[in-house]
Order: sequence, then structure tokens, then C-alpha cells
Amino acid sequence: MRDKLLKLFNKKNKWTLEELSKEIVVDSSSKIVELMKNLNSLVDERRLVNNHSYYYLVKDEDVVGKVKDISRYEFSVSSPEKKVYVEKKYAKNVFVEDEVLAVKEKGIWKIKHIFAHNIYRITGYFIKLNGRLVFHSDLDFYRDFEIANIKQFKINVNDRVVVKVLKYDNPMVVEIEKVIGNNKDKGVDITSLLIKNNVRMDFNKRIEEEINNLPAKVTAREIKSRKDLRFLQTVTIDGDDAKDFDDAVSIIKNEDGYSLFVHIADVSHYVKEGSAIDKEAYARCTSIYVCDRVVPMLPLKLSNGICSLNENVERNTITCQMEIDKQGICKSYLIYPSVIFSDRRCTYKKVNECLDGNETAIEEYASLQKMIANMDDCAKLLEKQAKKRGSIEFLSMEPIIELNKKGKAINVSLRELGQAEQIIEQFMIAANICVANYMDDNIIPSMYRIHLDPEYEDLLKLKNICDNFNIAVDIESITPAVIQRLLSSIEEESVYLAVSNITLRTMQKAKYSNECLGHFGLSLDQYCHFTAPIRRYSDLVVHRMLRKYLFENFQGNKDKDFSKIEKQALQMSIKERDAIAVEREINDYKIAEYMESFIGDIFEATIVSVLEFGFFVQLDNTVEGLVPIRSLNGYYEYEEKSMSLIGYRETYSIGNRVKVKVTDVNVSKGQIGFEVA
Repeated sequence: MRDKLLKLFNKKNKWTLEELSKEIVVDSSSKIVELMKNLNSLVDERRLVNNHSYYYLVKDEDVVGKVKDISRYEFSVSSPEKKVYVEKKYAKNVFVEDEVLAVKEKGIWKIKHIFAHNIYRITGYFIKLNGRLVFHSDLDFYRDFEIANIKQFKINVNDRVVVKVLKYDNPMVVEIEKVIGNNKDKGVDITSLLIKNNVRMDFNKRIEEEINNLPAKVTAREIKSRKDLRFLQTVTIDGDDAKDFDDAVSIIKNEDGYSLFVHIADVSHYVKEGSAIDKEAYARCTSIYVCDRVVPMLPLKLSNGICSLNENVERNTITCQMEIDKQGICKSYLIYPSVIFSDRRCTYKKVNECLDGNETAIEEYASLQKMIANMDDCAKLLEKQAKKRGSIEFLSMEPIIELNKKGKAINVSLRELGQAEQIIEQFMIAANICVANYMDDNIIPSMYRIHLDPEYEDLLKLKNICDNFNIAVDIESITPAVIQRLLSSIEEESVYLAVSNITLRTMQKAKYSNECLGHFGLSLDQYCHFTAPIRRYSDLVVHRMLRKYLFENFQGNKDKDFSKIEKQALQMSIKERDAIAVEREINDYKIAEYMESFIGDIFEATIVSVLEFGFFVQLDNTVEGLVPIRSLNGYYEYEEKSMSLIGYRETYSIGNRVKVKVTDVNVSKGQIGFEVA
């Protein structure tokens, strides 16, 4: 019956239930049940729409996807294959995250059906209106709210709460799930956003009990079962505000090059599979880093305590010892359980100052000068080899958001990375490569970090942009080295920013897998994440497999582990995407909060994206916002191939430098509006 139904809908787009019953000849209760079962199944698969008057077919050119609010005027609707933009006047009663059907009518995309609402929790605060308390949601749902259980709480003006949706209606029926605090409290706004995104922030009592049973320091028995590396000069190098230290490094210069030791916290020694701590870590899969806090994967007593490679204490680690020759090639490696003593907690800032010749920093790190010089030389050799194999180095545009004592954003600036950051990055990549090589070559179950080759359609967009700038790029035989040479050939900063952004969007998203499928961006056949088990569950899985198959020499059947890691890799990939989305949403919120005081001010900016409804610009401090097409003087045509808005006197294209004025800011949505100045 299913195939017959689809044939009918391909002949005629709309059918009532009565018409279908006559056409198929439904003459028994069993056939009615079969018909409804098939219709419901096709609706669930988003092949058909049921608008409760008739059924109609979802066509191949239509888009079924999730809604995102991208500006004052437009929504985006995204499916795995396509993204389209819909003016809000053609999207009535639509909420963010709704699953919808978008249809193009006479060249205009419109939302024609809502399959499902996907917001179940809403954050906001109470205001006084006409003498009574009224719930004001952070995002505008264009309707009132009825609080079903308000009498159970003692609510004051400006109290911030999270409510659970009971019924999508007007008014929307909700119940208070949690009182977060008062709007005047420091950090309550970010807590609210974390709760709205279902971020897990608390650890239960059973986890606390397990932590209390863990040792507070390394025992003599543990030292005997490990390679003792306490004699090595060992340091950690991290940011000024870091509190959990996954990795430490040691280095010895020899006649053949360098012996490089990357020591990683042995989290798997303490967090046993199936424990309460492990189950919670798996539910989170990653730590989340926002501007005023870290939401850790592991409890702070663990991540900042016995698992953290703190200064002047012994710690259990897993070490990857690499022999690096004078060309920067790793000639051999060993991976083993170890115990270390971290001599110094160094910071990127101070190490960079040492490398820049700052006398105060050099004096402070006097005992480390030889080590820092050796690390710098070794990292440069590794970097040279990375470039030689074609590893792509994308432009980093990460913001630093500075908050005042009350938690308000007071500055946004570009995070600048120095040589110290490059040293640690090269050392960690080298260790990850060695571990992936060992696991793959020995057919040991593992979780790999994979980055697949870009799709040809995306490469065509990159070529079109490059053609605009008269930059040659061969996409027919694309390799990481081709991308690397492309980016290296661009001298003009604004053009480099534009092409780098487009190139990054051309790339597929990196993810996790139980198969070793290579990493395009790093130009590697084998790669995994091994170096951050305090903050990434993927690394903890790799550590467990090293312990089981290498350290304990397990010889049994591997199929169960391969199957288990396949599921874990999917969970890890999903949770990583969720964490990135939360971090971005909170950054956007705080950046908008900062820009609110600059309405009317003029800035220099670079056009980083052009769409049919306007173009997005990026200020030099990383702030982004939309210049809507309706704010431009005159008529403009959108040319998709060149991604340009073409007018009679002016053309706006990716890479153009423009002066823009801040016109409006919506803090709750994290949106900033500009116009050409």
C-alpha cells in the first residue's frame, strides 16, 4: 500500500482521507488501519504533510529542517543537505528550533507547515505590569504566558526562572521548573542560558561518594607499577586562568635531535568504566568553556585535584615518548604508564615573553631557559614537517570577552596566539599521531578523530570566490597541500580573511569514529585525540583501550569494544556539536551586551558572507553582525555564484572593507545590526 500511496501523490499532490479511501478501495476495518498506518509513517518520515484537512506531498525541492533566528528579519531553515532563508513575515507562529517545511513560491521561500516544536524549556524573568507579576521570556514568542504553578513559589520582580512548556497555545501554558536567581545576581544570565540548553551542571551524591573514596595523592604501590619519570624536568604550559592540567612536557636534546615526552593525566586509572563518575562523564562527553566559567566533564575535586598535573606534586600519567630527529621526523615512540613530578606551572604569556626576550620573564623562568629554547626549536621542526605534508593552518578569529566584577561584558578583543601556544599544539598533535598509529597498525579498538575530504559542490563555491579575486585554485585534484598553498599565496589581509572563512566552511565537520579514516585538515592518514582526558571523553576511551590492549596485553575478542566505541563516537560527536553551539550562543549574547553601548558608532569591517537578504560583516575585534539589504540605498541583485550584492553604483562582495554603523542590538538573541556608513 505504501508504494501505491506514493504513486498517487506523485500524480496528484493533494488528497483528502476520503479521496484516498475511495481510490485505494478501503472496504474493511483492517484496510483502514493499514491505510492510516502507512499515512502516519510517511508523515513521520516527512514524505507527506497532514494539515488536518488533507494530505500533500513534500517535494524534492522543498526543505524540511530546523529553524534558526539569524536576524531581525529572517529565519534560516537547515536540513543536512540544504539551508534556505525565510523572511519572518512568511513564517507566522514559528519558533526557534521548530521542525518545519519550507516551500519556494514565485521565488520566495515560505514556511508552510510546522511538523514539531522542539523547545521544551524557556528562560526569562518576572516584571510588574499593571500591578501584577508577568513572565517575560528571554526570546520573544509573540504571545503571553500562563504559569500553571506560580502559587507554589514566592516570586519577586526580576526573579529569573526556567519554565517547562506544557502546552503550545496562546497564551502558552508553562510551569516553573527552577528559580535560578535574580537578574541583579552576577552570572545568573549565563546560568540561565546553560539551563535553557540542557547543560548538566550538578554532580549527584553517589558521584561525591566515589570521589571521596579516591586517593588524594600518588601511592608508593602505584609508583612501583609505573615508569618513574620524576627525575625529568617537567612543566605544564597553559592559560593564565587554567585550573585543570591535562598535559605536561619534558624534553632532552641529544646528538640525533630530541627526546620529547608528552605526559597526559591518567584519568582512566581513577575513573572506572561503569562507575557513577564515568556515566556522568559520558552524558556530558566534554567540558564547556564560556566567558565566566568552565562547566567540567569531571567533578572539580577530580579535574582540579588528583587527575590534574599540578605544580610540585607527583601524578600518575600516560607518557608518549618520541624520538624526533633534526628534520622534525618522529623516528620512534613508546607509550607507557608513568609517574611524574611537575616542576613548574608555566603560562603561555610568560613563555611567550621569554621567547620575545623579556628580561623580567627570563629572570622569573631562569631555570627553564634551556628547556624553553629546546621546546621552541623542536616545535619549529615539527611545524616544518606539518607544512611539508600539507597541514592546513586556518586563521583563528576567537574572541576574548572581558567581564567586570558584576559579570557585564566590558571589552571584546581578538585572541592572539603566540609561539608558546604553537609549541604545545605541535607537541600534542605529535603525541596524538603516535597513539593513532599504534592503535591502527595493531588493529586495537579505538576512537579516532576523522576529518573527511570536502564535497565537490562546496569546493565549487570556494573556486567561485577565488575567481572573484583572480586567485587560481585547482579543485579537480584537491588535497590539503592545495588548500595550504592557496591560503599562503594571499597577501592582502581582508582577502585572506574572506577566503579563509569560505575555505573553512568548505571543509566537512571533524567528528569521531571507530574507524581510522584520516584527517584532511592535518593531512594525516591516522589521527586520534589522546591528550585531554580531563575534558574530552574520546581521550578517556583511547586511554582505556591503551591500558587494556597495550599495558595489560588483553588477547581476547575485540568485537565488543569495536561495537561499543562505534556508539560512543556518535555520542561524542553529538555532544561536541552541542557544546560548540552553547559556547557560541553565550559568546554572541555577551558580545551583543558589549555592543549595546556602541549604537550609532562607526567601525571598519570586512564583509565575510553575502546572502540574498544582506551581508554579514566582521569588525577587527571579531564582532559580527548583519547589514540587511533593506538598509542599502537603491536596488540590489544577489548573484549566488560570486556571492555578491550588485547595485547600479555599488557592489558588495566577500572580502570588501566597509565602514558600518551600529543600528540595533538584540542582546537576548545575540544579534547586532549594522548599516553602511
